[in-house]
Amino acid sequence: MKKFLAVTLCILAVACATANDDRPFVTQTIASFDEPWAMAFLPDGRLLVTEKRGRLLIVTQDGRKSSPVDGVPEVDYGGQGGLGDVAVHPDFATNSLIYLSYAEAGDNGTRGAAVARARLDLTTDGGQLSAVEILWRQVPKVSGRGHYGHRLLLSSDGHLFISSGERQKFDPAQDLQSNLGKIVRLGDDGSIPADNPFVAEGTIAAEVWSLGHRNPLGIAFDIAGQLWNVEMGPRGGDELNRVVRGKNYGYPIVSNGRHYSGLDIPDHDTRPEFEAPKTWWTPVISPGGFTIYTADLFADWRGDGLIAGLSSRALIRIEFDGESAREAERFDMGKRMRAVVQGPNGAIWMLEDRSGARLLKLVPRK
Repeated sequence: MKKFLAVTLCILAVACATANDDRPFVTQTIASFDEPWAMAFLPDGRLLVTEKRGRLLIVTQDGRKSSPVDGVPEVDYGGQGGLGDVAVHPDFATNSLIYLSYAEAGDNGTRGAAVARARLDLTTDGGQLSAVEILWRQVPKVSGRGHYGHRLLLSSDGHLFISSGERQKFDPAQDLQSNLGKIVRLGDDGSIPADNPFVAEGTIAAEVWSLGHRNPLGIAFDIAGQLWNVEMGPRGGDELNRVVRGKNYGYPIVSNGRHYSGLDIPDHDTRPEFEAPKTWWTPVISPGGFTIYTADLFADWRGDGLIAGLSSRALIRIEFDGESAREAERFDMGKRMRAVVQGPNGAIWMLEDRSGARLLKLVPRK
């Protein structure tokens, strides 16, 4: 009877730690979703959550979900494609602007990522997007439904960074006439900044901030304002990179992994002209999302990176030391983890992957 009561109380509790759990946080289950991909907080403390099939939901911190927001662009759902990232403009309180990334169908079975900006007009049970404007597209559209990348990051100085995967086509990552396999930097209105490194080399090249990336699925600024990205390697060699203006990160010429066929790829240390990752993983962690923690609730983690791991089913903590980085700690989350963000009060929020995925809130263990 006592065992039954203990299990029942554990199920009913908002936060239920596993037996012998020595993690420094308690996990609270807030809500569940169908293939969620990303989340972002509004100034009022509610979250925007995307689902791959094309739904954008507004969610309170106690788990109440709105009706789907109207006006979301049509998405090309399948494989790794669908509705992707969501970002909130720093001045949302005055301009109501948000950004969405998504997979978009083209001609003759081709596809590519796109990024739209829209005004989010909030209602009592959800919201409506208006003035939807496509700011950016992957060029060229290609076959297949993998490696879109399409994570979004807005800077405080008015720039929009987009991670663009190489769409499993390898060579475009080195081609400045394609924006595949790149980190892209635009103005927050989609304009091309005059100080981008390749503005003299053509319209597409002018968007590019860095090149030679594979499938970058996380992008964040550290406390000093330095840009970092985490990306999936091929068969081994997942990477954490310090992203520097105009630098080439080498893919597919170099990688610390190998092709899925088993064919070797030369390691980074064989070609010093390419930027090497600051840390890398074999076996892979399969990064799903990335943030750098800046709050005080987890005081010992301030300034550290947090990676949501898919195949690793983990929360991975990264410690930085200037231009260096290393994995400091790994926590088994028991499920594929798709996204991680910092909440307005310093709690850490994570999304699991696939159908029935939970929205989790992590708070310090008392």
